[in-house]
Amino acid sequence: MINKSIVVGITHGDINSISYEIIMKTFKDLRMLEFCCPVVYGSSKVASFYKKVLTKSIDANFKFNIIKHAKNANLKLPNMINITDNEIKIDIGEITSTAGDMARLSLETATKDIIEGNIDVIVTCPINKQNVFSDSFSYSGHTEYIASQTKTDKFIMLMIADTLRIGTVTTHCALSDVSSLITKDLILDKIRTLNTSLMHDFNITKPRIAVLSLNPHAGDNQLFGNEEKEKIIPAIEEAFNSKIYAFGPFSADGLFGSGEFKKYDGILAMYHDQAMIPFKLLSFDEGVNFTAGLPIIRTSPAHGSAMNIAGKDIASINSFRNAVYLACDIFKNRQIMKEEEKE
Repeated sequence: MINKSIVVGITHGDINSISYEIIMKTFKDLRMLEFCCPVVYGSSKVASFYKKVLTKSIDANFKFNIIKHAKNANLKLPNMINITDNEIKIDIGEITSTAGDMARLSLETATKDIIEGNIDVIVTCPINKQNVFSDSFSYSGHTEYIASQTKTDKFIMLMIADTLRIGTVTTHCALSDVSSLITKDLILDKIRTLNTSLMHDFNITKPRIAVLSLNPHAGDNQLFGNEEKEKIIPAIEEAFNSKIYAFGPFSADGLFGSGEFKKYDGILAMYHDQAMIPFKLLSFDEGVNFTAGLPIIRTSPAHGSAMNIAGKDIASINSFRNAVYLACDIFKNRQIMKEEEKE
């Protein structure tokens, strides 16, 4: 049985964004502490700054329990590990190098802690790729960084809202590169990773997976391209022959426009926007980003840093709170799976 409080490591993302607002708004509700123990990798000075800014929603009595190590977290309080003691310049709504440095440091510290087993799951607040990318951080996002640190080469970015779970074969790349990047083997790897995650992380016994086409009308018998015949269909057939219930390829507009997507436990898209446009239209305020296939559990709100509303005290916490819920649910499912395997 799972009876421990789940320790949730939270990276503070871009300090000039809405991150501190959604973190503090979420954990001022003490009911959140009944099932998880938050540990924010951030700065108490930055938190104090935003507490003075967010006077409508954050009570003056709200505070973080400052700790040196995640193992010292108080299960009944929101905790924080100061990743630096330095003064930090905050420019609300601006993209600055300082914010990039702090985002990287938070992510690196939290990732090290979860690899060492000091926390149970990670929830990452949004970053700006413009200021995070550097000579020492050449990754295109959270997903790629954590995958490299956990030495994982088979993973999938999965967007989740209720029963809608949609992943991508390619992630952050130019649209012009997608056709050359997708291969039969890569598609098959993603199908397998998605199938395993649906079983182990979401407790679905026999997942049904819809695979999208790359070209309009699924290529229309190669009239609009041959990727379906040469790459996508062979991957689906091999997956199905290995007892993975993969179907398609489906034209994205038809699958979502008709509502047929609801019949599937997971959907595999070929590229970023093919997944993100329908997903965010259906669940922008509620959705969660989950990196499936990793040995650790990492979720994130589906929205970005929302610089245009930073500091205005109007940011919704729904997506971030759902990211915390989902991370905890997946942790429980994985623990149950481990216990069943022992029996």
